[in-house]
This record gives sequence, structure tokens and C-alpha cells, in this order.
Amino acid sequence: QVQLVESGGGLVQAGGSLRLSCAASGSIFSINAMGWYRQAPGKQRELVARITSGGSTNYADSVKGRFTISRDNAKNSVYLQMNSLKPEDTAVYYCNVRGTTFPTAFESWGQGTQVTVSS
Repeated sequence: QVQLVESGGGLVQAGGSLRLSCAASGSIFSINAMGWYRQAPGKQRELVARITSGGSTNYADSVKGRFTISRDNAKNSVYLQMNSLKPEDTAVYYCNVRGTTFPTAFESWGQGTQVTVSS
């Protein structure tokens, strides 16, 4: 079983910055993709950013140029640096990790961390 622990959410004014962190622990053989999703009230959960084991990244169009995803493979951790935050970035942010716990694959979700951007 793989557990994810998130941190770093909070309340910030528009134009400010926050950094989210997510650490995975448990019986992990390997980690493939790590990512961040968000869900605003009344909306579906959407992909914000994702990074593969090789370091390839992709971002939602709405956050390109403002958010940066990174990972530390030694710590089984993924980070999301969020700059120039806007009120529309307000949502619960969820960490997502996909990998293998030999011999099976797994996908785990974090508990979610609230990000609130005031105008």
C-alpha cells in the first residue's frame, strides 16, 4: 500500500506564490508519473501538471508559464511551484502517483490540500 502526504496549501492574495509538496511512502518498487490535479467547487477534477520518471512534463494551458512541477526521485516526492496565482486557481489540489509495487501497478491519491487565492 502506498500513502501520499501533501503539504503547502493555504490562503494567498492574487499575484502571490505557493509551493505544494507531496511525499510517497510504502511498498514502492518504482514510480512512473507523478502529478497534481485540482477540483474547484462544482467542477470536475482536472489535471494541472504531470511529470514522468524521465522528467518530461505537461501542463494545463491555464497554468503554463506560472506553475512548475518538479520531482525528487530519491525522496519519492513531487512539488508544484505556483506563481502569479489568480482567484480562478482556487481549488483543492490533489497529488497523484502511479508506479509499481512489485509485481502489481498502483495509483494513489493524496488527501487534498486547499489553495485559496483572494482578489
